[in-house]
Amino acid sequence: MATFFRRMAIRYIFLTLFFCEDSGFFARVASFGINYGQVANNLPSPDKVLELLSNLKITKTRIYDTNPEILSVFAKSNVEVIVTVENVMLSQLNDPEQALQWVSGHIKPYLPDTKITGIQVGNELFTNGDTSLIQYLVPAVVNIHNALVRLGIDSNIHVSTPSSLEVLQESYPPSAGSFKSEISGIMSQFLSFLKTTKAPFWINAYPYFAYKDDPNRIPLDYVLFNPNEGMVDPNTNLHYDNMLYAQVDAVSFAIARLGFSGIEVRVSETGWPSKGDPNETGATLQNAQTYNRNLLRRQMANEGTPLSPRMRLEAYFFALFNEDMKTGATSERNYGLFQPDETMTYNVGLAAFAASSTSSTSISLTSSATKTKKSGATHSFLTMGQQSMHYGEELN
Repeated sequence: MATFFRRMAIRYIFLTLFFCEDSGFFARVASFGINYGQVANNLPSPDKVLELLSNLKITKTRIYDTNPEILSVFAKSNVEVIVTVENVMLSQLNDPEQALQWVSGHIKPYLPDTKITGIQVGNELFTNGDTSLIQYLVPAVVNIHNALVRLGIDSNIHVSTPSSLEVLQESYPPSAGSFKSEISGIMSQFLSFLKTTKAPFWINAYPYFAYKDDPNRIPLDYVLFNPNEGMVDPNTNLHYDNMLYAQVDAVSFAIARLGFSGIEVRVSETGWPSKGDPNETGATLQNAQTYNRNLLRRQMANEGTPLSPRMRLEAYFFALFNEDMKTGATSERNYGLFQPDETMTYNVGLAAFAASSTSSTSISLTSSATKTKKSGATHSFLTMGQQSMHYGEELN
């Protein structure tokens, strides 16, 4: 009987997600993203980066601060920008007047010349079971949004935050996706905010870490988007041929399990290192090229996940450049598609994408602050693995 009711609950969640009228099906084509990290002493200047993006037909960018030089250089360009409130600022944003002051000083001066389209409030606020940061999330996003409204600049700027997959308690099969109990209350409040303001839920997802932690049980082809048997979710009968889509759908089910629908899940970061330490299994140039090339091809084909096949998944590559000043494992400095001199680390087909780009298909770029990725435990074969954590000098 318990199994029957469990299956009925899963069926209800599945139907709610699949058929809800405002879930974004048949919506606009989402953009493809690339992280533009700045943690290096040998990178091109922002004007050179803008030239590179223009040559690649990149029309969107996302940075993990409000770097005034970047925001000024991108003024009057065709590039949209998402900016970030640093983690260290969150406690101050509990005060509505402090939030108004932040928006007045960091956002309003650049409008409308710079196309700021989003504000990310913090980055991966729940890591290692620490709730000290995430407790500030809801007051901060509400106060930032209210400040935008008060200044009359809210119509084209969404407010959200990127989370690691550590926010999930269950992830396998995807239909079992659920948030950890210690943050479920905060997540409910945050999801209510996203629902009201029609903002997306961002997730950082790295199948690489799941493979690195358990290469004997997780097929490499499954995490690289290569042809493979994949897995079938026993509760929904949905077939998954890659881990990234399973990760995204597990988040969608977790959102639905809290009673929310119509909130789009987007991938704020995903990538694969081209080099690593001896214990970093799978961190090779060939695997990095295969993962990113295959993901780009799926993006060009406007693919959605098995749960949302008619809505293209918006995802962001990590990263544009290799960054020599990052700390930690060797892999941390080797996620870039390009070297600092703008030569390709490997070819994933961006030039071909740019040549075939139209007004309905564009790629976008994410600029990251200092971040260190750390893998966690793998939940199950062919699924997620706990997500890496990211730490940045300006975010913490």
